Amino acid sequence: MLGCCGGGLRVRSWLTFASGLFECLCFAGAVFGWASLVFVLKSDGYFSELCVNTTSSNGTYTTDCSEQDEKLSLIFTIASFMNNFLTLPNGFLFDRFGTMVTRLLGISIYTTGTMMVAFSNAAMSILLYPALSFIAVGGILFLVTNMQVGNLFGSRRSTIITLYNGAFDSSSAIFLIIKLLHESGVSLQASFLFLSMCSLIHLLRTFLLMPRKHIPYPLPEGYTYGMSCGQKKSYSIEGKSANQGNIQTPAVHRGDRSPRGHTIIPKRVSDYKSFGSCVLSWFFLWHLLWLSVMQLRHYLFIGTLNPMLNRLTAGEPALVSTYTNAFAITQLCGVLCAPWNGLLMDRHKGRARKPGESERDADLQAAILSLAVTALQCVLFSVCAASPLLPLQYLTFILQVLNRSFLYGGNAAFISVAFPAAHFGKLYGLVMALSAVVSLLQYPCFALIKGPLGGDPLYVNIALTLLTLLAFIHPIYLYLHCRRLATQRGRTTN
Repeated sequence: MLGCCGGGLRVRSWLTFASGLFECLCFAGAVFGWASLVFVLKSDGYFSELCVNTTSSNGTYTTDCSEQDEKLSLIFTIASFMNNFLTLPNGFLFDRFGTMVTRLLGISIYTTGTMMVAFSNAAMSILLYPALSFIAVGGILFLVTNMQVGNLFGSRRSTIITLYNGAFDSSSAIFLIIKLLHESGVSLQASFLFLSMCSLIHLLRTFLLMPRKHIPYPLPEGYTYGMSCGQKKSYSIEGKSANQGNIQTPAVHRGDRSPRGHTIIPKRVSDYKSFGSCVLSWFFLWHLLWLSVMQLRHYLFIGTLNPMLNRLTAGEPALVSTYTNAFAITQLCGVLCAPWNGLLMDRHKGRARKPGESERDADLQAAILSLAVTALQCVLFSVCAASPLLPLQYLTFILQVLNRSFLYGGNAAFISVAFPAAHFGKLYGLVMALSAVVSLLQYPCFALIKGPLGGDPLYVNIALTLLTLLAFIHPIYLYLHCRRLATQRGRTTN
C-alpha cells in the first residue's frame, strides 16, 4: 500500500507540474499579448468613433485615430497596473486562506474577464476596461498558486519556479493565436467563449491536483495532497504534521512563502531584522529603482507597439500584421530564456567560499553580474526601440523578451538573497506594488507623444533610454558593498 501511494504521489507530482506549466503557458499572462489583441479590436471597430477624417498639408485625406490609440493604451495601462499592484494583497490572501480559496477567486475573476470580452462589441467598447483588468488579476493568481509546485521537487525547485515565470511571459502569445484565428474567420466572441469554458480545466486542477492549503518546504515525510490513495496527513503553514501533535518544527526547517507561493530560503538566526529597516535600506531603494525604470520601459513599449508599427509602416495593414505576429512569436521564447538568469546567479554554487565568506555574501556577489547584465540588456532594447528602422525591430523584439525574462526572475532572486526570508513575501509584494505606481507614467508619456509631439516618440524614447541608465546604480552600489565586506573579512582573518 505504501509503495502504491509513493508511486501515486510521484505521478501526481509530475501531473501537477505539467498541468501547472500548461496553465501558466496558456492563460496566466495573456494580457501582455496586448499588441496582437489591439489589431483584432481595431479590425472589429472598437472605439472607431474616435477616428476622424483630416486633410494633410498636400491636400490628401487621411484618417486620424490617435484618440482611439489613446483609449486602447489606457486599457493596457490600467490592466498592467492592476497586475502588479495587487501582487501584495494577493500574497496575503494566499498566505491567509490557502490554495483552494485563492484559486477559486482567481478562476472567477479570470472567467468574468473573458466573458466580458466575449459579449462586448464596438458599441460596448467600454467593457474592455474592467475585462482586461480582470484577466490580468486572475492570471497572476494562477501564477501565485502554481509557484509552490516547485516545493514538490526538492533540488529542482528553482528550475521549476523559473520555468513557471517563463511560461507566464510566454502566455502572451495566446492573443497572437486569437489574432490568427480572427484572420481565418473565427470571431473574437468565439475565441473568448472558448477561454471561458477552459475554466473547467482550472477547476479540475484545483480539486484534484492542488492542495487545499499550501505545499510545505522542505516536504515532510509522507506528505500527500489532492486525491490520496491512503491515509491522508495534513500540514499547517508552519510545516507541522497532524501526526506530530502540536510540536513545532525547529526554525531551521521552516520556510516562508512568497506571494507566488513558494519558500525561498529557510529561516536563520540572522533573519531577525525588522521589516521597516529592510524597506528603508539602500538595497531596497536601489532595487525598486532598478525594477521600476525597466518595467516602465517595457510597459510603454508593449502599450504603444501598434501605433509605433503603424507609423513605421506608413499604415500598411499587412506589414503591421507581420511585425505584430513576429513580436508575439518571440514572446514564446520567454519560457526558454527564464532559467538563464538563475544559472547566472547560481554559478558560484559548489565552489569553495573564501575564508569568512557566508553563503549570503557569495549570493550577493553573484547577483552583481546578473543585475548589470539585465540593465545593459534594457539599454540596448531601448536604443533599438527608439530607432526608426523597421527591420531593426526584429532585434528589438528579441532583446525585449530576453530582458523581460531576466528582469522578473532577477527581481525575486535578489530579494530572496538580500533580505531575511521572514519578510520575503511582504517585500516582494511591496516592490511590485510600488513599481506598478511608477508604471502609470506610461499613459502620460503616450499622451505626450500623441499630443505635443505630434505622434513622434523620439524625445520620449531618448528620455526613457537615459532613465534606464539609472538601473546601473543598483549593481554599482552592490559591488561597492561586497568590496567593503571583502575588506572587512581580510582585516578579520589577518
